[in-house]
Amino acid sequence: MTVRIGSIARDAQPAPTPAVPALEDRHPCFSPTPEGHAQAERLHLPVSPDCNIDCAFCKRDFGRQDPRPASAARLLTPDQAVAIVERAVESCPTLSVVGIAGPGDPLASEHALDVFARVRSRWPNLTLCLSTNGLMLPESIDQIAQLGVETLTVTVNAVDPAIQAQITPKIAWHRHRLDGVAAGERLIANQLAGIARAAARGLTIKVNTVLIPTVNEDHIGDIAARVAAAGAQLINIIPLIPQHRFAHLPAPGLMKRYVARAEAECHLRVFHDCKPCRADACGVSGLTDYVAELYGDGLAAHPTFSHS
Repeated sequence: MTVRIGSIARDAQPAPTPAVPALEDRHPCFSPTPEGHAQAERLHLPVSPDCNIDCAFCKRDFGRQDPRPASAARLLTPDQAVAIVERAVESCPTLSVVGIAGPGDPLASEHALDVFARVRSRWPNLTLCLSTNGLMLPESIDQIAQLGVETLTVTVNAVDPAIQAQITPKIAWHRHRLDGVAAGERLIANQLAGIARAAARGLTIKVNTVLIPTVNEDHIGDIAARVAAAGAQLINIIPLIPQHRFAHLPAPGLMKRYVARAEAECHLRVFHDCKPCRADACGVSGLTDYVAELYGDGLAAHPTFSHS
């Protein structure tokens, strides 16, 4: 396949990284085909109240109708989360994955790993999946692996600190605030080191990259090359949802998405069947939805969120 960008032709080679056949029928976010994506149901537990980075595209909120990633109807305590898993095991006939992906970062507090430990103890057959920005990944990976987490998603939006500084202008690192390029350098270094350490421990790793016009749209191949070298097996290119401080930017069109995915595919496998997924999702996206059945009206809402 040849990708043309203006007058420049680039040959996109087949991805050198093999598929993950062991996950293709039991984890929708690691299944490269629509058929595999619809085989198994997943449950997301919104137990993470805090985030340690401030992304310009990220607007986290609580509400029932919003389909955006990081949205949830409620924030759960660990006890409430375990109760939700118990209901889901009874209600969802093909539930295979319990994931934690927000609404804050799962490694910015202890809640997510506490819940994983309790879920692993009671339901060892369920696949545990963690999604993180990667800032705390290097120092958390031993505990993550010991808990039996099998799959890991790390959001990496740049491997150039100057570009990262536009996307994430500040972070909270060990109780200190870092800004601009310094924030970008620390975040990127931790993401790549965390991916490498997770790969060494045998986790299956997917990278999520938000495609942001005028910011990182010409940088996707570089991101894919670096995360592949670190040990990621799969990459998912997510079109920007214009909001928050990037509300003035356009969503990337079909051609920009095609070019970005082709550039990434020169280095590792690209996931093509992603759909927006809330932090409290349950079921198969677009096919089944058990959120109302699981939550009902019995849990109190906690509309709080912190960027630390």
